[in-house]
Amino acid sequence: MKRFLKITCAAVMLCIGTIARADEGMWLIHLLQRMNEAEMRQMGLNLSAEDIYSINKACLKDAIVRLNGGMCTGEVISDQGLVLTNHHCGYDAIQSLATLEDDILTNGFMAKSLAEERPIEGFQISFLVRIEDVTGNILGRLNDAMSEAERNATIGAAMQELEAAASEGGKYEAEVKSFFFNNEFYMMVYQTFRDIRLVGNPPESIGKFGGDTDNWMWPRHTGDFSMLRIYANADNEPADYAATNVPYKPKHSLPVSLGGVKDGDFTMILGFPGSTDRYLTSWGVKQAIELSNPAFVELNGIKLDTWKKHMDADPKVRLQYASKYASTANGWKYYIGQTKGLKRLNVQAKKEKLEDEFTRWVEADASRKAKYGNALNMIKEFYAETSKTSVKNQYHIHAGLVGAEIVLFSWRFHRTYQASLPAEGAKLDVAQQKTILESFKETAEAHFKDYDAETDRDVFVALITRYYNDVPKEDHPSWLKTVETKYKGNVAAYADQLFSTSFLASKEKLYAFINKPSQKVYEKDLAIITAVSAIDSYLATMGNPYEEKFDQGYRLFVAGLREMQPNKNFYPDANSTMRLTYGKVNDYFPMDAVHYDFLTTSSGILEKRDDKNPEFLVPDRLADMLSKKDFGRYANEKGELPVCFISGNDITGGNSGSPVIDGNGSLIGLAFDGNWEAMSGDIAFEPELQRTISVDIRYVMWIIDKYYGASNLIKEIKFVNAKG
Repeated sequence: MKRFLKITCAAVMLCIGTIARADEGMWLIHLLQRMNEAEMRQMGLNLSAEDIYSINKACLKDAIVRLNGGMCTGEVISDQGLVLTNHHCGYDAIQSLATLEDDILTNGFMAKSLAEERPIEGFQISFLVRIEDVTGNILGRLNDAMSEAERNATIGAAMQELEAAASEGGKYEAEVKSFFFNNEFYMMVYQTFRDIRLVGNPPESIGKFGGDTDNWMWPRHTGDFSMLRIYANADNEPADYAATNVPYKPKHSLPVSLGGVKDGDFTMILGFPGSTDRYLTSWGVKQAIELSNPAFVELNGIKLDTWKKHMDADPKVRLQYASKYASTANGWKYYIGQTKGLKRLNVQAKKEKLEDEFTRWVEADASRKAKYGNALNMIKEFYAETSKTSVKNQYHIHAGLVGAEIVLFSWRFHRTYQASLPAEGAKLDVAQQKTILESFKETAEAHFKDYDAETDRDVFVALITRYYNDVPKEDHPSWLKTVETKYKGNVAAYADQLFSTSFLASKEKLYAFINKPSQKVYEKDLAIITAVSAIDSYLATMGNPYEEKFDQGYRLFVAGLREMQPNKNFYPDANSTMRLTYGKVNDYFPMDAVHYDFLTTSSGILEKRDDKNPEFLVPDRLADMLSKKDFGRYANEKGELPVCFISGNDITGGNSGSPVIDGNGSLIGLAFDGNWEAMSGDIAFEPELQRTISVDIRYVMWIIDKYYGASNLIKEIKFVNAKG
């Protein structure tokens, strides 16, 4: 990968081929022995495939946890259920526990005893118990005479049947997932814990150091970690929160290595990557570049700008919108980078080349032509049709439905209210209606806790003005046509009327309505009218007469690709199931005359420090400690404190918080980001450019130990390769 070396073309191709095989791939962990173990051991793995995944003994997978159904990943690092994950994975929970008087989001928090740990309402952590191959069971129920809709219905019914049986009456959660576009099926069985408590998080100036400026960028100096603890009942089983619950005793916990990383070291990452589109065709790439991505970026940029203005003006709003802003900004910047990467790396042309190869292979054999001959045409027709409405649909969704928060919130109330009404011809049961409407208060409490009507009103005006002006009037939803006819196109006037009169604009008005519901008030409420119309527009985007053929086309295309390349190890797209990726710690050359090293240190924190910029604030105490260089056993061989490193692993959203593990099964870092130059990686992996950015475990432990003095936590952890 060092491009200035004088080596032969053959050697270059060999190196690139090795890198692509080693780095690319989100591999199913129960298939490692057959598909990956030999190569992993050649690269530096000192474990067996069974040490990673086994149903007969404790193994690495027993220390890897799924957070909130796949939002992020975490890892158990002590025999008392202590879990590490990213700061941004715990961000919403931290923000929910923060107050203006005790702002643990800004100032940080570290429990010095079990009694100080804080319960997180609604947070769940799941362990993968086992994986079952149910492909034969499901495919055995299908036949070639079925339409794609009939196939999908049969598959759905089979999934539900298998999941119900595996749940053992609610003891487990079972999920049957499709792989390779309904060509294979595997069932994941989980055990889920519901009593989760916040143990600690660094100040935002550490956990989010660099903010949006450094997001998706390397070099990085972010201490992106937080800590949780799993609690169980006296039998070590899942239980709702109770003061009598005790720390969970895991089957396995990861030892923490203080040995550090060097260029060329083997690494592997276990986690729950959310979604990739590695089999996306050239037509899908073209639609993303030209239509859907730009519209998404434009609309969410407007929302972020409006939120930021209000957050900067009011500390209360800043705290309320901190998590929402961070999540939206992450996706917004991602799609900017993805579009640039797809263009710069010429991904569309590469996809076209593969499609041409596939077509030639199909045409060369009559039986293949009969089976796969129309696959690509089915996909092409779908994109030709959806490209006509792609931008309009982005507006329907990101401006109309999920732009201003009041719209989707009003839709949720609308559904609850409709459920409270009697069947046609029946008499209203007042007591039953009250019970149903009262049940909505839990949703309302969560909504209004982090809601500011003035901020949301300005978001509404900014986005709907663009919606009104950019989408052709013949495509306007019914409520937007009312803006034109009754309000003469004045979106601000419509918004003022909506927010001043709707009973859904404040908790007090909503609760007053729940206490005394009125059908007349409900029917005239502008927020309800807007929401119902917005959801109708959204649902209209879902139906497409070409969608059934699109599903069939992709199923056949992917099956054909695998048949065309029988000697290639294929991995399925990410779908929030546990995967393993492996590669090496290494540097890279992002562009001409630029070289990025594989490691950053605390010196970079002081170099980036800017107390006038909230993204690069460094607390005085931290700056003083870093300047004195009292790093102890967490220093590297040069006496520096490592902060972050990069490796050639293949990750995506959902992998945040995943453990970076060395060849001996020890924890060396926490994955938290990808790099800007390879933002197209969810669609096309680029081995020379794509890197995983991780916080070095030595920096995490130094913050816990030296910065916070939390010796209670350090004592729980088993360290290996420690100095002194």
